[in-house]
Amino acid sequence: MKKYLKIFLYLIIIGLIAIISVNYYVKSSTKTRIYYSVKKFLKNDVGIIFGAGINGNQPSKYLKDRLDAGILLYKMKRINKILLSGDNGRDEYDELTVMKNYCYTHGVDTSKIFVDYAGFDTYSTMYRAKHIFKIKRATLISQKYHLNRAIYIGNKLGVKSVGFSANNGEYLGYNYVCFREYGSIFKSFFDVLRNREPRFLGNEINIHGESNYSKEDKR
Repeated sequence: MKKYLKIFLYLIIIGLIAIISVNYYVKSSTKTRIYYSVKKFLKNDVGIIFGAGINGNQPSKYLKDRLDAGILLYKMKRINKILLSGDNGRDEYDELTVMKNYCYTHGVDTSKIFVDYAGFDTYSTMYRAKHIFKIKRATLISQKYHLNRAIYIGNKLGVKSVGFSANNGEYLGYNYVCFREYGSIFKSFFDVLRNREPRFLGNEINIHGESNYSKEDKR
């Protein structure tokens, strides 16, 4: 029994070392690509905003700040187009309609808004950005805790990426999502290694072509 307990403890230690090592590698290789101010911020054609939950027909605090940051970059001409990516997997939970309506009501030209209806996770968003929307470089807009992973995935998949931090004030459960990110980064590292394909791909939507923004939004 003691023998098996020792083996179990050794496996836990090895696993923790692996997780910490991968996180250190990902964060150290991407930290210089994260920006916190619009001043002197690099201009990119496309900004990608990741979904982050809704409350009825309103964005959560996390999502609102991401949308506000993206709209700011758009109005300051640091990005020309916005790709919204989120969960639209069921009728009762539709992040994308909330995100589209928010951008529209805050002054973003709908011809500059593109929508990824199958961005169910960060890896899927970046994979689809490359293979469906044909994006070669992008500004990724999210909270700081999430940007290292998003930038790492994007660069590894062939989307030259920089991040813009949407942090603004306090967030409910922020310490928890920061802790959970250790596991998410570890998983994403292996998703990249095995070149995982998302569950949904679909037809090409060229980011340089006509917007796929639906004119039949639920307003």
